[in-house]
Amino acid sequence: MPSRPALSLLIIDDNPGSLEMLSSALAQPDLEILTASDPEEGVDLVHTRHPQIVLTDLIMPGMTGMEVLDRVMAFDPATEVILMTAHYSTESAVEAIKKGASDYLNKPVSIAALREKIGALLEIARKRQRASQLEDELLASAEFEGIIGNSPSMWDMFSRIRRVAPHYRAVLVTGETGTGKDLVAQTLHSLSPASQGRYVVLNCSAVVETLFESELFGHVRGSFTGATHDKAGLFEHAHGGTLFLDEIGDMPLATQAKLLRVLQNQEVLRVGSLTPRKVDVRVVAATNRDLRTEIAEKRFREDLYYRLSMVEIHVPALEDRKEDLPLLERHFITKFASQYGKEISGLTRRAQMRLAMHSWPGNVRELENVIGHACMMTLGDTIDVQDLPPYLQTGEAVQGAAHEPLVAGETEAGMGTLEEQERQLIMRAMQSAGGNQSQAARILRIGRDALRYKLKKHNL
Repeated sequence: MPSRPALSLLIIDDNPGSLEMLSSALAQPDLEILTASDPEEGVDLVHTRHPQIVLTDLIMPGMTGMEVLDRVMAFDPATEVILMTAHYSTESAVEAIKKGASDYLNKPVSIAALREKIGALLEIARKRQRASQLEDELLASAEFEGIIGNSPSMWDMFSRIRRVAPHYRAVLVTGETGTGKDLVAQTLHSLSPASQGRYVVLNCSAVVETLFESELFGHVRGSFTGATHDKAGLFEHAHGGTLFLDEIGDMPLATQAKLLRVLQNQEVLRVGSLTPRKVDVRVVAATNRDLRTEIAEKRFREDLYYRLSMVEIHVPALEDRKEDLPLLERHFITKFASQYGKEISGLTRRAQMRLAMHSWPGNVRELENVIGHACMMTLGDTIDVQDLPPYLQTGEAVQGAAHEPLVAGETEAGMGTLEEQERQLIMRAMQSAGGNQSQAARILRIGRDALRYKLKKHNL
């Protein structure tokens, strides 16, 4: 008995003639065509036969195509759904994309264009199948592809990465500065079919606005002053791989519009050229901003947001997963002890408590810098409070622990609460720096963002 084709397409249309025509036109070897003239029957087939692609009419008795889309996405968001309608409207198209549709087509549909679209989606499905073994890789330790964490929020994130990575959709990674969004992007690449290609990174906050399009899409000779030769953009360099757009909230609006077209059409147009070039690129974007706020303030395109955020992965702040501190501390101590040629067994109880009481506005990146500093400064085989950066030495509040006062003449009884000590230290640093935040941050050995956070926190 012949085996059933690995891939299947479900067509839902209440018009028998249309159903027969589409079934015949889209038939191809190794593709099973499933049909349903009743949308409820179609949804049942989704549950029982798991088609990779669903092609559905929009207006049908009993259930609309939009309702079919909702139910398919609720069952399996990886299913590619294409809606067709003779009553096309921009509002309806936007709603469909928001809900997760792959495309929204106006009837009468071009069979040639539909075949091309179905073919592209089938290729994506084949890539998913080739990468399916990656979905079964569960890590039994607290390290997942170089990302450290054993808290519930991190395991939720690991699970989401594992499920999303093999699929070729764009991904939006959100989280505060220093949480490790770049590591998530690298992991999505390494666990995906795109891992055979390049991993290309663009920090959007570091690109001059006038050069954005040239960087992303390339340019042809003579297209602008200084364009002395043809240049491929990052999309072309990343062909067959992954393009990581870090800090996408800093991308100019004009470039956002062109990026959206690339995501929709999978082709780029070099600056100064009229010839589009096909690209096969998995896009991962990251931001520490609230893009909904950016949309409301007209700084980010809503349609691009919906295209990117169909799959969103949030990286939790260190403050929200402090149970991971011991794991991270041990990881960074091992790293820096080796780097500095030292044997360091760990942190004293006092140092552990001091780090546990800190709010970590700079997240894992701040912790890495703190441990690196401490490993460099310690003279023994353990890290104590005096080995930490100055801003973390304040307010060491371990009962019964003998320690040196931070400021000459300041006794333990007169040191006050942790909050008061931190406030006093920041005030002294600002006074020494003449009010210059950058200089004060250097004095305190913290980042400017961390200093701004603390200034606001203490109403300074």
